[in-house]
Amino acid sequence: MKKLIVAGVMALGIFNASAQNKIGYISTDELIGIMPEAEKADAELKEFQASLAQQGQDLMKDLSMKDSLFVKDSAKLSPTMKEIKRKELIELYQKVQSWQQQGQELYQAEAQKKIAPLRDKAMEAIKNVAKENGYTYVLDINSVIVAPPGDDILPLVKKKLGIKDAAAPPKSAAPAPKKN
Repeated sequence: MKKLIVAGVMALGIFNASAQNKIGYISTDELIGIMPEAEKADAELKEFQASLAQQGQDLMKDLSMKDSLFVKDSAKLSPTMKEIKRKELIELYQKVQSWQQQGQELYQAEAQKKIAPLRDKAMEAIKNVAKENGYTYVLDINSVIVAPPGDDILPLVKKKLGIKDAAAPPKSAAPAPKKN
């Protein structure tokens, strides 16, 4: 009888300990996407991308113009000048070729610079909501394949950040864990 009571107390302790682990989930991408600051950052990034595209077009125009001049004037140039102009054209051509990759790298760096403060603000709000509401674990739904049942804390975090519900926000591509 004594063993049965000890086993019962231990089982009750295990159930009690597991009941303390409150699990929540959230789509941080969705949260950041609906933050008011995200619209401004997106507009600035589009403007930056357009500027990069313009620089690429300017490089292409410059190459085309210099190439045309070289073809037109090459008969009048000395062999030494032809070689100098040819090298300049090759360098400019290589610069144009590498511009797309450079532009992408510049855009990625700018995007990280613009998104980092939003991500930090979102993470701080998520941590505060988790603490205030007793969540032991908060999982990002976009990176979880299998998870125990949990609560979607997006509404709580939106409330914490003062974000009003607009028309139905876009749903995440990943399915949400089911509550039981």
